[in-house]
Amino acid sequence: MNTLLGTASKSLLGQKTPYCCHYNANLLFPIPRQEKRAELGITASFLPFSGLDIWTAFEVSWLNLKGKPISVMAEFAFQVDSPFLIESKSFKLYLNSFNGTKFESQEEVESLMRRDLTDACGAPVDVMISSLNTPSELLSVLPGNNLDDLDIEVTEYQVNPLILEVDSNNETICETLNSHLLKSNCLVTGQPDWGSVVIRYEGFPINHEALLKYLISFREHNEFHEQCVERIFIDIMKYCQPTSLTVYARYVRRGGLDINPYRSNYEDEFDISRFIRQ
Repeated sequence: MNTLLGTASKSLLGQKTPYCCHYNANLLFPIPRQEKRAELGITASFLPFSGLDIWTAFEVSWLNLKGKPISVMAEFAFQVDSPFLIESKSFKLYLNSFNGTKFESQEEVESLMRRDLTDACGAPVDVMISSLNTPSELLSVLPGNNLDDLDIEVTEYQVNPLILEVDSNNETICETLNSHLLKSNCLVTGQPDWGSVVIRYEGFPINHEALLKYLISFREHNEFHEQCVERIFIDIMKYCQPTSLTVYARYVRRGGLDINPYRSNYEDEFDISRFIRQ
């Protein structure tokens, strides 16, 4: 049995779980990043990319000292070099545990979340809570050319990087591409994870039809969001050999949480604009 699944089977993950509405940091379930990275040839001492895992939570609430509910949105930024990622169900359970607990202020809640998540994943986590009444212009569209209207025949729904093709006889280009056809399944529950992906690179032209077929080949693949994005990054680097590469995905929320991994070997500033699907 996969070590990750073996460990998860001893936890609350994938099981019927009682609702806990009183603060409990022990609900967080860290999962080591390195086991899946080792499958891709990534060593713990050297990461071929920088990045963040940006989570947005839409179901965050607690009680003030008078017992009145406070409801907000929250954004969490996990460093790519943290030893652990947080399993999403456990994150939801943790956030729910605030629902029936009294806190003095928003700052107290932010500080507590920052401490708990930092302890769980082994690296500093940024936490930003925002009011539901704050005007926002976050909705946007994905940058680059969309691949989804390409008329292709698809026969593979398990990841196959050998599908990727590059034209090394042409001049190098800078290009940004996107697709809304990324789908994979949760490693623990097997439930579908729907996402949109952006790929920005500099190098020899990547064949668009082949790239779209490759992205669709994740359709029955079982892996966490963060691991899928890292797999896409490593496969493109290996089989297409661009000099510069950014891969990020905007996943559709489940249970009030969305996960948005960002990996790049040359960009340090991340565009986290939301779009209509989210």
